Amino acid sequence: MRQVILDTETTGLDPRAGDRVVEIGCVELVNHVPTGEIFHCYVNPERDMPEGARAVHGLTDEFLSGHPTFFRVADEFLAFIADSELVIHNAEFDMRFINAELKRLGRGPLLLKRTLDTVALARRKFPGAQVSLDALCRRFNIDTSVRAVHGALTDARLLAEVYLELVGGRQPGLALVRSEAAPPAPAAEARGRERRSHEPPAEEAKAHARFLERITTPIWRA
Repeated sequence: MRQVILDTETTGLDPRAGDRVVEIGCVELVNHVPTGEIFHCYVNPERDMPEGARAVHGLTDEFLSGHPTFFRVADEFLAFIADSELVIHNAEFDMRFINAELKRLGRGPLLLKRTLDTVALARRKFPGAQVSLDALCRRFNIDTSVRAVHGALTDARLLAEVYLELVGGRQPGLALVRSEAAPPAPAAEARGRERRSHEPPAEEAKAHARFLERITTPIWRA
């Protein structure tokens, strides 16, 4: 089972208002195990970067102007995700932006039904609790010290760890690491017991023999 953890960074909150994708990060999982394969790119949005968005991810107009447009990276991105399930935190948001970029190129949309939304998954698992990526990292003791600002690839890697915890732990069903817990105490030494006979009493043996004589054509005499 191949899945792709996907995250994006954008110039704002609404592609219908002209906001664009500026970074895409993807991490490959096969059978819930990270393979080390990734897709990552910065994207020139061909527009200015609002100050509010820049404060979130730290990407500037000057930096992004030296990177390709979505048109240049679309084929490589689509080849990487292929037909795999997409695991996304708040999937509708990222899919709106990806599909807006694809629409500009005259390409068909990616279907929302091929996504697994980890926000919805977390809400089912922890009703009423905070389900932001930061909150889930805190819940699962996942180290976020490398994350000075939001970044698509960094967040995709963190989401991969969160997702594996949400579906049952990073080693579902298997104890793949040696426990550091103290070994169990040795069992108490068995006490010696007197040997006892398992032979039936003489009277019971005679009664059993009389009972057998009453059986006609027993199979043990065939």
